[in-house]
Amino acid sequence: MCETPEVLDARGLLCPLPVIRTQDRIAALAPGTLLDVMATDPGTLQDLPAWCRVHGHELVESAQSGDEIRIRVKIR
Repeated sequence: MCETPEVLDARGLLCPLPVIRTQDRIAALAPGTLLDVMATDPGTLQDLPAWCRVHGHELVESAQSGDEIRIRVKIR
């Protein structure tokens, strides 16, 4: 079974807004939900994985293609 992730578009937002928006969205989602965060701020590649470690969420995947960053988080 392939679960369709929720999507958070944080493109164009600068630090710390991608992390804050991720935190707000995760608070509204059930454990086990996948969340794809789309961002353009390069700091997101370090900030969001660190936030996940601190808060106990699983970083499933992170990728960058040009200016586009996608980080998939599994909510715990």
